[in-house]
Amino acid sequence: MTFRGDAILEVLGRHEVAFVLIGGYAAVVHGSPFLTNDVDITPQADPANFARLSAALTELEAKVRVAGQEPLPFSHDAESLAAAGIWNLTTKHGDLDISVVPSGTRGYDDLRRDAVEITLRGTPVLLASLADIVRSKGAAGRDKDRRAGSRGRTRGLALRPVSARRARCARSSTGSSGSGSTLGAWPTRGCPASSRGCAVASSGAASAPAR
Repeated sequence: MTFRGDAILEVLGRHEVAFVLIGGYAAVVHGSPFLTNDVDITPQADPANFARLSAALTELEAKVRVAGQEPLPFSHDAESLAAAGIWNLTTKHGDLDISVVPSGTRGYDDLRRDAVEITLRGTPVLLASLADIVRSKGAAGRDKDRRAGSRGRTRGLALRPVSARRARCARSSTGSSGSGSTLGAWPTRGCPASSRGCAVASSGAASAPAR
């Protein structure tokens, strides 16, 4: 399966799921050189939004991801999605991890405060701030997250995070890595006037704010 993070986000957007993009995929948008094979999101925790998320997961043919086993089909609705809090899923476009309250955060409202709206292939997405991504990865305690958090502290803050106030849009696309990882194509016609952020430049780093 070729990972298509942009396709996962498109389905979520079309179903009007309110969420903040977090994790490694969000870090790549900010300019991290470490590609990822999954999408991580924090959804807004209300019944109507969980119902929209359930509909999106049905379209994505989501299954529960279990180490060493074939993915398991599962039934879901707004109530069951809210009850678990964390879901590790695989979809027809790749892996999707859902965390209602990621480590080191207080959930959607906390992350949304410093998030910036960007546009990925025509899909508006709330992107977590670089500081919040590093904070969450550092608090998660997993080896890969500790490594990513350390890299974020030592290298990530030198990146040019997407500006919440002013940003210029770059024509760009990303390729796939040797392992088949890909972020999919980024917008090639710039951001809509209503967008407060934009796509990444061809180097993978976020565009610098326009002055």
